[in-house]
Amino acid sequence: MLNFEYKNPTKVIFGQGQIAKLSAEIPRNSKILMLYGGGSIRNNGIYDEVKNALDGFRVHEFGGIPANPEYEVLVEALAYIREHQIDFLLAVGGGSVIDGTKFLAAAALYNGAEPWDILQKSIHTAEGEALPFGTVLTIPATGSEMNSGFVVSRRSTNEKLSTGGPGLFPQFSILDPNVVRSLPKRQVANGIADAYAHVLEQYMTFPTTATLQERFMESIFQTLQEVAPKVMAEEFDYDAAANFMWSCTMALNGLVSKGLLTDWAVHSMGHELTAHFGIDHARTLAIVAPSHYRYFFENKKEKLAQYAERVWNITDGTVDEKAEKAIQKLVDFFQSLGIQTRLSDYTDAYAGTAEKVEKAFTDRNWKGLGEHKKLTPQDAAKIIEMSY
Repeated sequence: MLNFEYKNPTKVIFGQGQIAKLSAEIPRNSKILMLYGGGSIRNNGIYDEVKNALDGFRVHEFGGIPANPEYEVLVEALAYIREHQIDFLLAVGGGSVIDGTKFLAAAALYNGAEPWDILQKSIHTAEGEALPFGTVLTIPATGSEMNSGFVVSRRSTNEKLSTGGPGLFPQFSILDPNVVRSLPKRQVANGIADAYAHVLEQYMTFPTTATLQERFMESIFQTLQEVAPKVMAEEFDYDAAANFMWSCTMALNGLVSKGLLTDWAVHSMGHELTAHFGIDHARTLAIVAPSHYRYFFENKKEKLAQYAERVWNITDGTVDEKAEKAIQKLVDFFQSLGIQTRLSDYTDAYAGTAEKVEKAFTDRNWKGLGEHKKLTPQDAAKIIEMSY
């Protein structure tokens, strides 16, 4: 196990009816900007719950933050924050709204002339260098409600970049599993796949001596597999929704990977597919991950075999055979959610994508990705081509 430090200051308020506790978490004299997405919170009752909880507070609103939060939209919100001297942000939404809010928290106090530099130059925001903010989670998936990272897209340049920093942990996050009741099944499937892929990025490297962390991750895999049919069913199951939501948070709050080397190359390649085609983030991960593991099979086969044994109870065969079965099990699991695993399932315009990804990685001077920092832009092109 590698040396590590771990600090997560986010207060989690979990369970039914917890939105009512908002008033106790935000200073009474705050000028709050409530940020949300396309307006679904008005239909499912969450908007009214939040507004009722903040009765008596000074609350401004900014809606319309899209999936894969767009820089152009966020710049409008940033201008509003500055014009109205907002001093507390409240993200009411899923990962896109929360990620956008983190960018705004950083950008509001950023002294540079161009806020996009925060992402392009991967500037880390230290404690005290961002506006305080909290979240009310409406879509379990990204784990952004309990970590300090964020991703923003810029449509004009076909870029999707990420950064973060210790100053970008939410002060609190309210997690009510009842929000799952009103989600479209496509979003539920995306949430399951996204959380599962987050754990894969931290797990699928090589066998380690960090036994507890590996068991943490294997338990998240198994929990998501177990609850997936229940949360995808038409009848709402609160306990399944609660386990789904908590698994998504635990998948990316930083705890399970402490003391380990992690991969994250799948995310880097997946972000390019979203930037070019607008494919749902979770689905880009399902497209790239199987090809990534096949391409680096020799490096990852021992961990793939361990995954096969511990998560899927595949005990027969050689290491290579179990590793091959592990990749197929992963594909089968994604497909059981209605998520296809080939780029050609999403677009007919896939020709040339590999070259575009290679160019993007080269232009950003990404010499090496993955746990060993050996994945080159040329490797990325081959993996994307294998994913067609």
